Amino acid sequence: MAILIAYDGSEDAKTAIEFAAKHLTPEPTVILSVWEPLFVQLAKGAIGLSVLPSDVEGEAQSYAESAAKEGAELAKAAGFSEVTYRSVADKQSIWATIVETAEEIDASVIVTGSRGLAGIRSVLLGSVSNHVLHHAHRPTLVVPPAK
Repeated sequence: MAILIAYDGSEDAKTAIEFAAKHLTPEPTVILSVWEPLFVQLAKGAIGLSVLPSDVEGEAQSYAESAAKEGAELAKAAGFSEVTYRSVADKQSIWATIVETAEEIDASVIVTGSRGLAGIRSVLLGSVSNHVLHHAHRPTLVVPPAK
């Protein structure tokens, strides 16, 4: 069993890590950042190219990897001792990837912020946390923004 924390680098995701560290019993923790190839598809449609430079998708993957690593560092600083991180490509929808990962690692709880990065589709949009809450077959903690 492990704690799964969905992380996208937003302030709400940082708040979720801090809240989880204060209120959950320590156990192995996995920080998950989901990057979405859909971003590339949207960019293709927006600029009318049938082929985009391969580095665009690589940049999305690199950002997610950096976010996951940052989240792991924050989790360790917040008091979690056994922390790993993953950056996963979104195959269906972000919420489904979070739920699937929770099943794969046998998560005891899924932790998300209530909202993610504004202005772009990200790991923790309000609709994502809502879908995780309603589709996960595991306890889910949705942490509201800090005041």
